Amino acid sequence: MPFYRQVGDIPAKRHTQFRSPQGSLYAEELMGVEGFSADSALLYHRNLPTAIVNAVAVPDERGPLQPNHPLKPRSYRTQDLKFTGDADAVTGRRRMFANSDVTIAFAVAAEPSPLYRNAMGDELIYVQGGSATVETIYGALDVGDGDYVVIPTSCTYRIAPHSAGRGGSADGTVRLLILEARGHVGPPKRYLSAKGQFLEHSPYCERDLRGPAEPMLTEGTDVDVLVRHRAGLTRYTYANHPFDVVGWDGCLYPWVFNIDDFEPITGRVHQPPPVHQTFEGPNFVVCSFCPRKVDYHPQSIPVPYNHANVDSDELMFYVRGDYEARKGSGIGIGSMSLHPSGFTHGPQPGAAEGSIGAEFFDETAVMVDTFAPLDLGEAAEAAEDPGYAWTWSGRGPA
Repeated sequence: MPFYRQVGDIPAKRHTQFRSPQGSLYAEELMGVEGFSADSALLYHRNLPTAIVNAVAVPDERGPLQPNHPLKPRSYRTQDLKFTGDADAVTGRRRMFANSDVTIAFAVAAEPSPLYRNAMGDELIYVQGGSATVETIYGALDVGDGDYVVIPTSCTYRIAPHSAGRGGSADGTVRLLILEARGHVGPPKRYLSAKGQFLEHSPYCERDLRGPAEPMLTEGTDVDVLVRHRAGLTRYTYANHPFDVVGWDGCLYPWVFNIDDFEPITGRVHQPPPVHQTFEGPNFVVCSFCPRKVDYHPQSIPVPYNHANVDSDELMFYVRGDYEARKGSGIGIGSMSLHPSGFTHGPQPGAAEGSIGAEFFDETAVMVDTFAPLDLGEAAEAAEDPGYAWTWSGRGPA
């Protein structure tokens, strides 16, 4: 995280006595990445964060992964995925894609999730619709449509959807695209100074970010926390509720950035996808395509040119508006298109000619480019549009 934050009560100096009003020492917990050589936060617990009374292996039932074979461009309709009325944002995730660097899942959550901790890497969650409170050991974050939520590795949290009466969606659900990284997710390094400040050319900055503002204190004993780790899933039972942090400070914490605060970079001719980059992770990037003024050279063609991503798979999630380049292909709000390495893709036939003279595109999409091929999960199989690969030719397989 690029800047320091202090929340709640902390002592004047690190690793010194800090006592409760009753006289007992608060228990320090240092959350740090890359050992002790990178960003960290120091949290002060009422109780020992190490006190567990049980640990049980939990089945990890995500279904098999299949390679994209035969190699094809593919399209999926997340709006057609079925979720039960008691689904939550952790155990109700349905895996759509994965490789050795990232798992990409989708959830439609109606109920609060269990307490959860991902010890494999950071999570990046995009809120497609509805609203929720993300409760964490650092404090709570209210999130809604268009919010990206960055949750650091091993941060204990849960997601509680807002009911319709609390300003949530009409059916009380929240729709989430979830990226589980095998490492850390943050702003692209080219946006940051050597000291971590956003630079002037960055399309967003510190003023656009939201972090926890106050501690979240919850009482409880014998509290379960589901933990994802290298060997699978374990359910710990803690002697005391982990939300017992009276204060913390540092540069490692969950934070929120809304896609509407991304300032598009435009030019006289078509700009390549890196100008839309919003985050980087281990061997993948995330881009935000937002409503924007388009190319203003008198001879410009505003939609993208045909292109072959020879080193990456491109996954596009369409969340608002009308995506000009793929009109007529069956793409709609909630659709995902997967254009793999080894396939040249581009605009729908006629889209290049039709875009000439356009001044503005009203479209919002989240793009994930991975530098290893994406395998297909059970949710991808359940939501695929089987005719998508042939939409450029207008005919089925020979």
